[in-house]
Parts: sequence; C-alpha cells; structure tokens
Amino acid sequence: MLKDSLFKRRLYLGLGFVALALGIIGIPMPVLPTTPFLLLSAWCFARSSERWHQWLLANDTFGPVIASWEQSRCISIRTKVMAISSMVLVGGSSVVFAIDDDTYRFVALGLMAIGAIVVLRLKTCEKNTADIADQT
Repeated sequence: MLKDSLFKRRLYLGLGFVALALGIIGIPMPVLPTTPFLLLSAWCFARSSERWHQWLLANDTFGPVIASWEQSRCISIRTKVMAISSMVLVGGSSVVFAIDDDTYRFVALGLMAIGAIVVLRLKTCEKNTADIADQT
C-alpha cells in the first residue's frame, strides 16, 4: 500500500511539472493555452506536494487564477480576454508572418481554436469572486 501511495505521489508530481512546463511554454507561444495547463499542474501538485502547490498559489502571476479556480471553479473575464487576445494577436501574427507552409498554418489555427474553446468553456467568475481571488 505504501509503495502504491508513493508511486501515485511521484506520478502526480511528475505530471504537475510537465503541465507547469507546458503552461510556461504557452506564455510566449499562443498556440498552447497557458491557463488549463496551470490549473492541471495545481491539481497535480495538490495531490503530491504541498510545497509546490503553495508555490503556485503564491506566484503573483499564476496564483490569483489558480486560487479563483480552486475556490469557485471559475476564471475571471480578464483572464479569458487576455488569453484569447494573446492567441489572436501573437498567434495570428505567427500564422500570417512566420509560417510559410499552409499545413502548419492550419495546424496552428486548429491548436489556437482548441485553446480558445477550452478557455471560453471555463466558467466565468462573478466580479466579486474574481476580486477576492485577485487579493490572495
């Protein structure tokens, strides 16, 4: 039983780091949605490492989004607008100016569309719920 528990903790910890890395990579690369990966990493860390979970919550950039999600299962409209805007502006610029192959353009557009759908499907916080999370 102890081995099984230790295995699960290590598995969740590893998955948490992978999700965190993908979320961080998604900041400059708008074809990867940052928010869902950060929420996944927080979920994994909550099951494996209180230290890493608290580190995420204390982070000035990611903490309010994660706290809002954990408290109310929602993200603020500001987070949604920022996520979609960065995907459209930076991702759209990449598709237009940096990608020459039409196949890769469609792949990038498809990934951005999936990211946008995921973000838009997340519940939007009421104003006072988001304000409380922003203060933590």
